[in-house]
Amino acid sequence: MMEGWLSAEEAQAVWLSLSVATRSVLVSLAPAVLVAWLLVRGRFPGRFLLDALVHLPLVVPPVVVGWALLMLFGVRGPLGAPLEHWFGIRLVFTSDAVVLATAVMGFPLIVRAVRLGLENVDEGLEAAARTLGAGRWDVFFTITLPLMLPGILAGAVVAFAAGLGEFGAVITFASNVPGETQTLPLAIYTATQTPGGEATAARLAGISFALALAGLLLAELIARRMHRWLGRG
Repeated sequence: MMEGWLSAEEAQAVWLSLSVATRSVLVSLAPAVLVAWLLVRGRFPGRFLLDALVHLPLVVPPVVVGWALLMLFGVRGPLGAPLEHWFGIRLVFTSDAVVLATAVMGFPLIVRAVRLGLENVDEGLEAAARTLGAGRWDVFFTITLPLMLPGILAGAVVAFAAGLGEFGAVITFASNVPGETQTLPLAIYTATQTPGGEATAARLAGISFALALAGLLLAELIARRMHRWLGRG
């Protein structure tokens, strides 16, 4: 149905955006939970520096994040050159580069949500379980993780919604290649730069707005359901 309303290229941009946002959340979710746990429960030198580095993508221009990724993972970068030489993997200007740029930008959003959820976990429950003989991992998987779920799910959905709209880091690191790296925001940008592209830009902007709004409403719905499930509502 979407292909009948949009051109093949526009529909591909929409599906690529949905795919990239989903993949970026999947690859960053577990590391974000680990980092949030370290920031809340960890006691080690450099914790404040780690906190600052994690949240850096929220305060620097996305173009700078994209440029940094290009310097690191470019064909001559300190990470990109070994990847291509040893494994034959070239990230720049591919859909995987779009996923990486989107994941980096969404990572602090997941960490913040998970961190808030973890800070609300009563440490007394964990201490009580340990006094009854439960091991550290048993306590984490049976008490801590279930109580963190509202934060994890909310962070994942917010990062997904933000990933649908990521522009600066993506266009800098992955460029704007139709059918390969052109996501919804980049397709809108292209339409605004094309004579007579106003209608296309309006259609794509409407889709982008609807998807982002649906993501935020879903995050709120999940948070309420999880709070009710955990007996907090």
